Amino acid sequence: MTTYNELAGFRVNYVSSDPTLNSGNEGQVWYNSTSGTLKSLVQIKAWSAGGNMTTARRGSANMGTQTAGAIAGGQAAPAYTNATEEYSGYTWSAGGNLNTTRAFLAGAGTQTTGLAFGGEAPPDSGATEEYNGSTWTSNPTGLNTARRSIAGCGLQTAGLGFGGIVGTTNQSATESYNGSTWTSVNSLNTARTTAGAGTQTAALAIGGPSAVVESWNGTSWTNGPSLVTQIDGNAAAGVQTNAITFGGYVPPGVTLTAVTQQYDGSNWVSAPSLATARRELMGMGTSQAALAAGGFTPPTYSAATEEFNSTIFSPATGAWASGGNLPAATTAGGGVGIQTAGLYAGGEIPSPQSVINTIRTYNGTSWTNVPGTLTTARQQFGAVGTQTAALFFAGNAPPGDLSVTESWNGTTSSPVNSMNTARRALGGFGIQTAAIGAGGTSPTPSNRTDVESWNGTSWTTATSMTAARRSMGNAGTQTAGLIFGGNPGGGVIATTESYNGSTWTTVNSMNTARQSLGSFGTQTLALGAGGGPGPGPAATALTELYDGTAWSSAIPLTTARQALSGNGSNGNLGFLAGGDAAAYSSATEEWTLGSSAAGTASTLTTS
Repeated sequence: MTTYNELAGFRVNYVSSDPTLNSGNEGQVWYNSTSGTLKSLVQIKAWSAGGNMTTARRGSANMGTQTAGAIAGGQAAPAYTNATEEYSGYTWSAGGNLNTTRAFLAGAGTQTTGLAFGGEAPPDSGATEEYNGSTWTSNPTGLNTARRSIAGCGLQTAGLGFGGIVGTTNQSATESYNGSTWTSVNSLNTARTTAGAGTQTAALAIGGPSAVVESWNGTSWTNGPSLVTQIDGNAAAGVQTNAITFGGYVPPGVTLTAVTQQYDGSNWVSAPSLATARRELMGMGTSQAALAAGGFTPPTYSAATEEFNSTIFSPATGAWASGGNLPAATTAGGGVGIQTAGLYAGGEIPSPQSVINTIRTYNGTSWTNVPGTLTTARQQFGAVGTQTAALFFAGNAPPGDLSVTESWNGTTSSPVNSMNTARRALGGFGIQTAAIGAGGTSPTPSNRTDVESWNGTSWTTATSMTAARRSMGNAGTQTAGLIFGGNPGGGVIATTESYNGSTWTTVNSMNTARQSLGSFGTQTLALGAGGGPGPGPAATALTELYDGTAWSSAIPLTTARQALSGNGSNGNLGFLAGGDAAAYSSATEEWTLGSSAAGTASTLTTS
């Protein structure tokens, strides 16, 4: 029998606890003697589509993160603009206008404490403005050297500007900002237009007329490792020791590129390319969670937004696999059961757009329409139980919300006592004879905290949740439940609440706020996947696992969508089906927690 040592050229490490999930461990294999499992780490890097900007543009100031970014100014086909747009992680919305209309300016700071400087009005500008999340305020003291295509990084009160163009001449000048004035400091080694990343005292100048990247230590610039591919007109994000650059064109010509390159403090390596090649685009965030927005694909200005995510996963965090498609694309149905014996009821179909009463069963491979149907066609309802013993309650059947409850025995669905309050988009967990229906929305109030408990015969009032919300994820039983995410009205939240049968306790929040996510599991091993900010195409594929204490990122869904439904007896095995993004979906994905990496110490070569 061939050993791992013979295949890989080194031995499997024998450890009592898993290593930290970082890029230094990526690709490693080890044996955990405590859990008795053989494990490894794999890194997933990918760009995915985000919500388009309201106004297509290039050469804007950029600031903030992937989930809270902002851009200001720029050139918008072909006029210059003073408009600001803010990104929520899903969609762009209007912010306050710059006082000076200009393009090819630089930015620094955050979405609520931003800095914009330089650019072309025309002529070349040294104007500096500060942003408080709603209004831009001009600083009478501008840059010492007015210029366009300047690079920037840092914070509103500790910014750095470098490079750029004056007239037709590339610049090397560097200036430091203390929140009120700019001070000239040591210049770049090579005059250039470039992209910036990092802080006021630890920055990178990436791209331009040279593939050499320059590093700033707060005093001087030093030539560092070169890019894999020389680029200009590119964007960048991250810090000095962990940066990313993307897009632009390849000098000395003007051929557009979608190339992405990552830096670990020592070397640049290639990463997955943007979906859309473009130049003079805007970049923000980190090297693990970056945002690319807008740009220029001559002669067209772009509004496209793409999100880059680079995450290290262990097989212990599980994986998604494609299952059989639903017979028809459906959204907002109710899912119950387990991965090999599931059920999907009701929901809404697109053509003709209507709410249905169809019931389908899943055998782990394919879906089948069964003769039995819901007594009341509905969507956005609560569903608990198994393939042969389920409970469906509340929901919506246009034009109104429902309180109707029905019980399914595997063949027939029969009406039972209704909920006390009609509602839709509620959370539900438990079994056919012991369930919880929580929150949701109804005409008054629009988002609810109230909870009802089902004893197999009737619904009674239970303790209300702490946070009013609708369209949340849920998992668990009547006496050990979990509610997470959702919409409290006017946005999305990441708040998680745990229920012990009598009281609700706020616990650690999800990493990403969202609503209409798919979910299943128990109070101590739950999964939430997909979702988004609300109706429309801006859905996510993000998956998170809850271990009873905290949420952690797991491998994303293959298909980003929201209003998907499914179930699983725990966070180890489950399924999610249907949903919508740009269009309604029939996709089914099956989740398996990666706990089957077998092996014992006696069968491994250890170090």
